[in-house]
This record gives sequence, structure tokens and C-alpha cells, in this order.
Amino acid sequence: MDYTHLGRTGLKVSRLVLGTMNFGPRTDEAESHAIMDAALDAGLNFFDTANVYGWGENKGRTEEIIGSWFAKGGGRREKVVIATKVYGHMSADDTPWPNHDRLSAVNIRRAVEGSLKRLRTDHIDLYQFHHVDRRTPWDEIWQAIDVLVQQGKIVYAGSSNHAGWHLAQANEAARRRGSLGLVSEQCLYNLAERRAEMEVIPAARAYGLGIIPWSPLAGGLLGGAIRKAATSGRSADALASTRLREQVQAYEDLLDKHGLVPGEAALAWLLSRPGVTGPIIGPRTREQLGSALRAVDLELSEEVLAGLDEIFPGPGQAPEAFAW
Repeated sequence: MDYTHLGRTGLKVSRLVLGTMNFGPRTDEAESHAIMDAALDAGLNFFDTANVYGWGENKGRTEEIIGSWFAKGGGRREKVVIATKVYGHMSADDTPWPNHDRLSAVNIRRAVEGSLKRLRTDHIDLYQFHHVDRRTPWDEIWQAIDVLVQQGKIVYAGSSNHAGWHLAQANEAARRRGSLGLVSEQCLYNLAERRAEMEVIPAARAYGLGIIPWSPLAGGLLGGAIRKAATSGRSADALASTRLREQVQAYEDLLDKHGLVPGEAALAWLLSRPGVTGPIIGPRTREQLGSALRAVDLELSEEVLAGLDEIFPGPGQAPEAFAW
């Protein structure tokens, strides 16, 4: 496994991030534990989750599964950089209760305690804001985070699904307070969805944030969707758009020509992008984990990279992307 620093920090993390969203809803506890053991054995040390994973009446379940795995000992917690998120409501029922969601100082404090209990740990390595909260000022958010850092309950703070100007606003507010600020941004980024290249990624790089792409296979579209649909005899419903179908077909044809596996190539492309710390992989089985791990050692040729850019052209960087 290759490692890199998380943004401008001294923290070393694996080039792939183990996403755990399937743990609970789609993968039972025993298999989830087996996947985490296999990931750790392969040198993958960066695990990502969120307090709401498990969803609905089971929200928090994913953190509990990770916590029961940590409780097995064997250095599991000590070897893992654990990242979780705050924003979604965590009320006991599905009716949001005031101050049980978003990023008020009150909810951040409550949410941290809940995550620590479910994860069975005394600290969270990377605490991420799952979405921007337009109603809460950054000074309030950083006041809450600074207290938690001082208490030793979190180490770093990161963002997710924030715009470029949100990253600038957040870190300038932190700078005024003498705080470290955001060290990472988790954003939607893949070959088929490259809008993050316009402003989010340039802003992240300018402020020294590590970029953690989620949905690296575009919900499975970049994992050989057409070929799999043909093999199974099912229709590729997500490819209803003629243009999208043509792009994905061209993508699969290009990779076939070079003897490459679609899902592995999509991950390798992200790993080649400037500023990317590591994409989040979300294996439901150990076999899927093994395929993702092979992407770390895959180096795409200039011919393949050029072909991918031709099929899925990026928007370019702002302001050139929309101005002269």
C-alpha cells in the first residue's frame, strides 16, 4: 500500500480510503469485520464513516459495527485513522428535533459524544462536516471544534460537499482564530463528474486540504456497467441518456483495448489527479476490496489518460471555464 500525507498535515494515510456506508444496510456485521480485517492486512489505514450511516431507524449502526471491530483489540484502533461526519439529524425517531442536526455548537458537542460511544473510542482522528450549514457562522463552528481538540476528543476537522468559496471562508475564519482549520474536503469526483475541478479542487489545493473523492465509480457506471448488464441480461437503467451510454461504451471499449478493468482504471485515474489523497471505496464483499486494492499499483499510460479526457472532458478551472 502507498501512503501520503493528508493535505498539509503530518498525518500519513493510505491512498485508498475504506468507505463503510454499506456496513449494516447491505453487509452484515461479520462480513463487515472481515472486510476491515482484510483492509488492514493490506495496509489500508484510513476508514471513513458518518454518524447517520445505517439510515432511518438504524442510523448510527455503521459506527456501532466499526466500534465492535475496534473492541476486538489486536491494535485495530491504534492502526486506523478513523474519520466520521456530523450534520444529519440523529433524533431517536425520524422526526427531526431542534438542535439534533446541522452544525450548531450544541449539536456538534452532542454528535461527537454519540459517535465516540458508538465507535468505542476516546477520540476521532478526522471529524468532517457532512454538508455546509448556511445558518451557522464559522466562528461558532470553530469555537466548538477548538474545545473538542483541546479536550482530545478530535484531532483534525474536515469538510464534505462544500463549495470552493466555503473552503476559503472556513479557513479564513479559522486563521483569524489561530486555529488549524479544515485539512480535507470530501467531494463528489470521478471521470463522469468533474465539476469539482472548476473551483473546489483549486481552493482545496490552495489551502492545503487533502481531496477525498466519494463515488469514484459514479454509482457503478464506471465499473463496467454496460458489460455487466449484457452479461446479466438486465437493462442498464442508469444509462438511459443516449450521450451517457455512448460515453460509457467508449470508456469500456478503450479499456478493453488496453486490457484494463473498468473499476480499477477509474480508481487509478483519480489517484493520478493532482491533490487527491485517496478515493473512498465502498466494498460490499472482500472480493470487491481486492479489486480496488489493485488500482493502487496501476499506472495508466499517457495514451489511456488522453483517451479518458477525450471521452469525459473536464470543465476546466474557473474562471477560464466560463469566461475568456
